Amino acid sequence: MPTSGSSNLWRTTSAEAFDAPPLSSDITVDLVIVGGGFTGASAALEAARSGASVALLEAGTFGHGGSGRNVGLVNAGLWLPPKDVLGILGETDGKRLIKALSNGPDIVFGLIEREGIDCEPVRQGTMHLAHSAAGLTNLRARFEQGALAGRSYELIDAAETANRTGTDRFAGALLDPGAGTIQPLAYCRGLARAAQSVGAHLHENSPVTAIAHDGKDWRITSGAHRVRARALLIATNAYQAHFGAPFAQKFIPVHYSQFATAPMPDSLRAKVLPNGEGCWDTALIMSSFRTDRAGRLIVGGIGDAEGMGALIHAGWARRKLRQIYPDLAKLPFEHHWSGRIAMTSDHVPKIVAPGPSALAVFGYSGRGICPGTVFGKAAARALLDGDDSVLPLPVLSGHDENLTGAKAAWYEFGATATHALFPRP
Repeated sequence: MPTSGSSNLWRTTSAEAFDAPPLSSDITVDLVIVGGGFTGASAALEAARSGASVALLEAGTFGHGGSGRNVGLVNAGLWLPPKDVLGILGETDGKRLIKALSNGPDIVFGLIEREGIDCEPVRQGTMHLAHSAAGLTNLRARFEQGALAGRSYELIDAAETANRTGTDRFAGALLDPGAGTIQPLAYCRGLARAAQSVGAHLHENSPVTAIAHDGKDWRITSGAHRVRARALLIATNAYQAHFGAPFAQKFIPVHYSQFATAPMPDSLRAKVLPNGEGCWDTALIMSSFRTDRAGRLIVGGIGDAEGMGALIHAGWARRKLRQIYPDLAKLPFEHHWSGRIAMTSDHVPKIVAPGPSALAVFGYSGRGICPGTVFGKAAARALLDGDDSVLPLPVLSGHDENLTGAKAAWYEFGATATHALFPRP
């Protein structure tokens, strides 16, 4: 179980320090953005670099929401296999989305290099691990879709998987050598720093209290001040404010928690993920693990480690660590934290138009770094140029999700029950 209370490792270790003042005066800009995560920061950077005036209002601090609580896997595409994406969206729109997201790692790592973002980037690939023989069958099907996804996947056997991970608990893996890992909060802060350096007006601790359109421009109110803009982007994702219709976004909130050990001894660090790949598995209630620059092992899984099932999720993390890496069984967890994911029923992101020259982007369903960066960049271009064709998906007039509270409770119940029943040694 955690030894030092709930604390977000990424906040402790972020090499990128960033802060911005609250909105303190009325301003007029070309584009106003609500939400300071990957999507909003990427959009602000793109808009400012293009020469447009842009203001971003964040209710808390940059990366406060899911972006600063992310696992940090820089993966291409969605959780869905490409054929499933085509089945949901059709050939034209499906290929449009797949193509846009297949370039995600190149875009993310390119921004990190261009802007000098100190976010522990490691581009040694990510591995989707087969937790069973059935999981390996699933990975073979995904491997066969590699060309469709625009990725050069490698299907590796159990022996090579053990060599790369330092554990023999998996039947094989699907390796994407062009993917990688980052410190997600540092990446988000780095995007914000870069946007500010080229003229973006960034404001933290500036919750939006009203959104209205006056027939010409958008008027966004925060406290006693107002931003006027011809275009609006809502990028709050799973941490949206209590906006009324038509600005409210419908999704299923799902929690994901992570547990970070103390740094491993050098002797074990050389054996556990020695190349620095990030991993997640094929289990129905999936889990993830990766290392950071200091050699901590970070174990993650669906469930709220700060909610009613906290002790169950913490106990699962300890047993999971013991199962995968017995030599680390006594290494203490020094940090644990949770974040919310905006899940959609079909696991496809949504772009909704809540009004003229306005977009709301949300629903990455657990894969936020590349989609957030790609969608934010594209949304800024679409709003500034008036050209929706640059977007990864068609714009919807609205999106609805039924029984979101019940579905969220079901996800948490399933994760808690699974973690409670996870084998004990």
